[in-house]
Amino acid sequence: MSFSAYRFFQLLLALSLALFIICFAIEVTLLFTPLYYADIQLLNIAEQSGINRARIIENYNYMIQYLLNPLPQVFDLPSLHYSTAGKIHFQDVKRIFVFIDFLLVVTGIISAAGIWVKTKNRDFYFLKPAAVALAIFTVVPLIAFAIDFNGTFILFHKLFFRNNYWIFDPRTDPVITILPETFFLHAALLILGIIVLGIITLIMIYKKNKQKVFR
Repeated sequence: MSFSAYRFFQLLLALSLALFIICFAIEVTLLFTPLYYADIQLLNIAEQSGINRARIIENYNYMIQYLLNPLPQVFDLPSLHYSTAGKIHFQDVKRIFVFIDFLLVVTGIISAAGIWVKTKNRDFYFLKPAAVALAIFTVVPLIAFAIDFNGTFILFHKLFFRNNYWIFDPRTDPVITILPETFFLHAALLILGIIVLGIITLIMIYKKNKQKVFR
């Protein structure tokens, strides 16, 4: 393999692995409903929203099921009313998660195949740029959160959504009252925490198997 082809393959594998870990962290966080259940108590969501815990959990579980199901599905909260704009926003969010599902599968296949080849050749250098890419992805959001989480939260929505339907009116979309901004902060920190564990794992494997490679 030529020098340029080797470097390209290393970079492709490193980026693929980094993207896989990021997508994995997002999916695990979405699946980890105990985080939200704990926040119901911690953030006094029932008291703040005026909606009892049973209804909160019922509607939250529905939202998670809706977002996790990659198949087309009509959005219809079980016991909270919602506006057309609110419905469209959840459809937009679902499309993002379907794309994340797609990335998870594609990067998973690429990473698995690349790791198999690299392991056979005892070449683990790709783990280093993958860890660096993940570190950058982790540090930048953490700095942004520390400076202004609300501003970062708004910027995120402006970047990923082409409309303003994410700006909910509690009178027409009471679901927003059970999804406080602090919960999203906790979810973001969990995602970053999982990624940090991924970074530590990559570094440990790299150091354990480090050897001189042609680069």
